[in-house]
Amino acid sequence: MIKRIKIIIEYDGSDYVGWQNQKNGKSIQGEIEKALLELFNKKINLSGAGRTDSGVHAKGQVAHFDIDEKNIDIKKLHKSINYILSKNKNRITILKSSFEKNNFHSRFSVKKKKYVYKILNRATNSYLYEKKVWFIPTKLDLEKMKKASSFLVGKFDFNAFRSSHCQASQSIRSVEKIIIKKSKEVIDLNFVGKSFLHNQVRIIVGTLVSVGRGKIKVDKVKEILDSKDRTKAGPTAPPDGLYLEKIIY
Repeated sequence: MIKRIKIIIEYDGSDYVGWQNQKNGKSIQGEIEKALLELFNKKINLSGAGRTDSGVHAKGQVAHFDIDEKNIDIKKLHKSINYILSKNKNRITILKSSFEKNNFHSRFSVKKKKYVYKILNRATNSYLYEKKVWFIPTKLDLEKMKKASSFLVGKFDFNAFRSSHCQASQSIRSVEKIIIKKSKEVIDLNFVGKSFLHNQVRIIVGTLVSVGRGKIKVDKVKEILDSKDRTKAGPTAPPDGLYLEKIIY
């Protein structure tokens, strides 16, 4: 009998080409599939909740796979996968493994995704945060960033905030929440929505940082959104500060 297994994954994406299998380097998906091959001695295809780009991290990525095996200790499975991942010097951890019904799909069953983008905002850099945040030495105006972000909450055509390489057939998306908080020297920009366009979160962050720096006026963000023109938005924030935090089903 074929069993469907869900795994929750945490990873440091710094040294990977991203989630999806690619020919030009190590991917998160590829390394977990290698571990499954070693564990079960058969090729297993892994389906993820969503792609993360090269350098992007995850605290709660979700994936599933199907397998025809009788004796699987589901409580220990994630530990067995972790042993192989660690042996192969991966910075990937399977946090949990569980059996799911066959109609569960890691991607198509998603109700919401939560992302957080981290900015280190102080005068001097920190090697403790290397490849984990966007370091910005100039002080950002958080109040302006919060006001500007309010224009981007709702259902809109986000064409101005997507990569030119985005393959989505249409650019209408719903952003449920954007919450900006600062704790000491670190600014967290939290995003909640069902799905996001390629680089959408990073372009929004880059635009809001430009507002915080005084390079883009607060009200201009609404004009950028309405323009549907990528050239009018801010830069794409680096991948280092982005984390896929949680998938909600």
